[in-house]
Amino acid sequence: MSIAAKVAPPLHASRAENLIERLAAIVGAKHVVTETGDMIEYLTEPRDLFIGKARCVVRPGSTEEVAAVLRFCHETNTRIVPQGGNTGLVGGQIPGDTGDEIVISLKRMDKIRDLDLASNTMVVEAGMSLLRVQEEADKADRLFPLSLASEGSCTIGGNLATNAGGTAVLAYGNARDLVAGLEVVLADGRVLNALSKLKKDNTGYDLKHLFMGSEGTLGIITAAVLKLYPKPRSVETAFIGLASPEDALALFMLTQKLAGNDVKTFELMPRIGLEFVMRHGPGAREPLSGKHDWYVLLELASQSEEGLSERMMTLLEAAMEEGLIEDAALAASLDQRKDFWKLREWLSDVQKLEGGSIKHDVSVPIARVPEFLAAVQSELDKHMPGVRPVPFGHLGDGNIHYNISQPIGADKDAFLDRWTEANDIVHGIVTQMHGSISAEHGIGLMKRDLLPGVKDPVSLDVMHAIKKALDPQNILNPGKVLP
Repeated sequence: MSIAAKVAPPLHASRAENLIERLAAIVGAKHVVTETGDMIEYLTEPRDLFIGKARCVVRPGSTEEVAAVLRFCHETNTRIVPQGGNTGLVGGQIPGDTGDEIVISLKRMDKIRDLDLASNTMVVEAGMSLLRVQEEADKADRLFPLSLASEGSCTIGGNLATNAGGTAVLAYGNARDLVAGLEVVLADGRVLNALSKLKKDNTGYDLKHLFMGSEGTLGIITAAVLKLYPKPRSVETAFIGLASPEDALALFMLTQKLAGNDVKTFELMPRIGLEFVMRHGPGAREPLSGKHDWYVLLELASQSEEGLSERMMTLLEAAMEEGLIEDAALAASLDQRKDFWKLREWLSDVQKLEGGSIKHDVSVPIARVPEFLAAVQSELDKHMPGVRPVPFGHLGDGNIHYNISQPIGADKDAFLDRWTEANDIVHGIVTQMHGSISAEHGIGLMKRDLLPGVKDPVSLDVMHAIKKALDPQNILNPGKVLP
């Protein structure tokens, strides 16, 4: 299934006749891509759900060049689609189908501007990959805790523009919680310089929060002051087999009680997901001696070099005594820890090898996760019998990726044509439980038209007012996020 990204027409029809030449004068001719074959990597996204067209792709190498490009686009009413690593899953980084937008790729902007160990901050440019941010922090004996399956190719600017979550939200928060300051180029080319390292600054509105999660509709993030943390001196990882999500929730509550701030990760996985990984993941092996209906990947991390192993054992023994877990394995080496993590990280990718998959990124109150899983399963059994639900994700923060794989032997296209029906079931129950239809992937184009049905009308009015104030000509990622 593919969806052509459609956006509203521009406010005015005026365009600079020498657009390509003007852009080349700003960033250099070799950094303006115009050939369709060379642009294709910027025009499609990982799942091939969104396919766009563009006048060209511009690759600025500095904030000054981004500002100059935006000034030109503002003067000529040229529409812009900012793009980082192009790993987004809701179409927010893909241009529409009119062919008159330009894509601005930030990937050339990948420098470290400053490293301050006293304040535990690092200033990086938006095009740096998340993996490299992690590696640079590690070189300084620090931790940058944001971690995603796509970290080798996604960029920090994209992570902040979508307020990415990942597997460490339980301990460190979302992307917006990991930022002290931002540099942002506004729609008219002005540069908002808010690259502050300060922990305390009450001089008015904290503007950085406007742009994190805005998906490039309010401004283009060009650099950020990232918060660093001390590296854990000990890590304990366990793979646990359980009978039900109810037991997993009880285990989570016990874990918080006995391990407190040392709890880093608490990931929930169903047996069917593990079976997919066993079939398609290279070198994947059963983590436990028996098979279980549900699994939890639990990780504790501590600044102390001693005592964490005993704390993990105490926790697992207590959980066993209370009948919450059926079996567990502790990672005895770094390689075994990596093997445990692969079972979790491959869950999304292997589903495409099982045919069509209808995916949802939702959140509900943590205490209602088991109820949510049961309610959706019941509705799917009634209305879409034979489908194979693969719900997994971050139980510790209530974010579940409720993915639905096609029935065995079904026609893939016919199954994917039921995407809206599946959405109505999953999102309907999420709404009933006062949850969110977008936990960490953003709104983009995919969920834009769903917002009026789930968002407070006053909140939508405020969002539109902010957009109009910062981008009155609607040139920044038009047609995304706001209905």
